[in-house]
Amino acid sequence: MSQFLGSESSFVISDGAASSENGDDVASLPSISSSILSDDDYEHSDAQREWEESLEQLQLLLTMVIMPFAGKFLGRKFAYWGWSRYMEWVHDVDIVWLNKGSFEIIGAVEVASSL
Repeated sequence: MSQFLGSESSFVISDGAASSENGDDVASLPSISSSILSDDDYEHSDAQREWEESLEQLQLLLTMVIMPFAGKFLGRKFAYWGWSRYMEWVHDVDIVWLNKGSFEIIGAVEVASSL
C-alpha cells in the first residue's frame, strides 16, 4: 500500500524500468526540423487569426446593422397590428389596409430611412 501513496499523495505510480524504456523509445524516433513545425504553427495561427477576425466582423454586422433594422421593422409591424386590434376592440372601428403591398414597402422604407 505504501508504494501507491507517496509523500505527495499523487495518483501516478512511477516505475523506474518503464521510464527507461520510454526514454529509449523517444530517442529512437526520427527528429523533425523545428523550422517545419514553426511554419505550420505560423500558418495555423495566421488562419486562426483571420477566422476570428471574420467572426468578429460578422458579429458586428449582425449587432450593428441587421438586428436594429429587424427590430424596427418588426416593432412597427407589431405596433400597427396592436393599434388596429385596440381600435377594433375599444372603439369598434374596423381597420382595413387597402393596399397591403404598398403598406409593407412604405414600412420598410420608413425603417431604412431612420437608420
